[in-house]
Amino acid sequence: MATAEFISRIVGLFVFTFLGARLGFDADALALPPDASALIFGLVGALVGLILTPWLTVRPIQSINQSIRELPIEVFFMVLLGGFIGLILGLLMAYPLSFLPVPFNEILPPAASLVGGYLGMTIFRVRAREIWDFISENFLNKRLKAFAMSGTRQMLVDTSVLIDGRIVDIAKTGFLGGTLLVPRFVMTELHQVADSSDTLRRNRGRRGLIKLTELQRNNITPVKVIEDDPEDIPEVDDKLVALAIQLDAHLLTNDYPLSKVAESQGVTVLNINLLANAVRSVYIPGEEFPLHIIQEGTDPNQGVGYLDDGTMVVVEDGKAYMDRTVRVEVTKLINREAGRMIFAKPVR
Repeated sequence: MATAEFISRIVGLFVFTFLGARLGFDADALALPPDASALIFGLVGALVGLILTPWLTVRPIQSINQSIRELPIEVFFMVLLGGFIGLILGLLMAYPLSFLPVPFNEILPPAASLVGGYLGMTIFRVRAREIWDFISENFLNKRLKAFAMSGTRQMLVDTSVLIDGRIVDIAKTGFLGGTLLVPRFVMTELHQVADSSDTLRRNRGRRGLIKLTELQRNNITPVKVIEDDPEDIPEVDDKLVALAIQLDAHLLTNDYPLSKVAESQGVTVLNINLLANAVRSVYIPGEEFPLHIIQEGTDPNQGVGYLDDGTMVVVEDGKAYMDRTVRVEVTKLINREAGRMIFAKPVR
């Protein structure tokens, strides 16, 4: 866009210079010879063109383009539909108004069309969600209804979620019920991690890029790459929070500090770690299950094993059963935001 602004300034420089020179040549306001007056007005026009042209051309187009890109698809569709219906109603009203006496028959018909189109767009814009839901529930088939429902929620994807990778399997289940938005600056950060000189970071970045490709290929949950970038904010985390507020979108992240910052600013946060904890196997004290003990615990004679979902089970006096599968009884269950831990003892 910087190139577009530069070109607009150059074009504006020549156009306003010509207009200024022409006005100065024809005007006699300065009591100067026409050539001198044309030169002065031409220089003023050049300055005006150089400064104001982007604000008259490129900047409004940028603003309109950004508004359209930020507008959810169902709202954009409803605005177009409302404008069309309002324009039709305005044209219907224009016919009887054309029989009014002059000058009303010349002014009111086009005014009725404009007002009708504006009111239609405004009303449908304000009630877009309700109208969209009504149409999707009553007039769309199952496939189109799923597409319509996908537009009701937007979720910004953080870099940590892509590196984690579990979002791919979650998206394939269809439980997300919305559209995943991947900002371009998140992809840039992911590429930077993948190009890191540190082997661990490089592998994590490459894993994130692979998972992003898998995510884009899934046929259940829509994924869109967006170009929105709050350029006045340097940090990626701060960009995500600002963008979530700007787009009224949820934030999908595994980053605990980021989630707390976002929540403090009113952003709805979806944390995959919390989801994983919520769907893990539930055992209550007294229940029994088989467990393969694979390592020693921190306390003497403790053994440690893991459930299929990754839950750690600490077994009292379990060291004696190392590398064996033994039946254990739950004695205590600890639930934390960081995860779940089960304490148990061998069944004698």
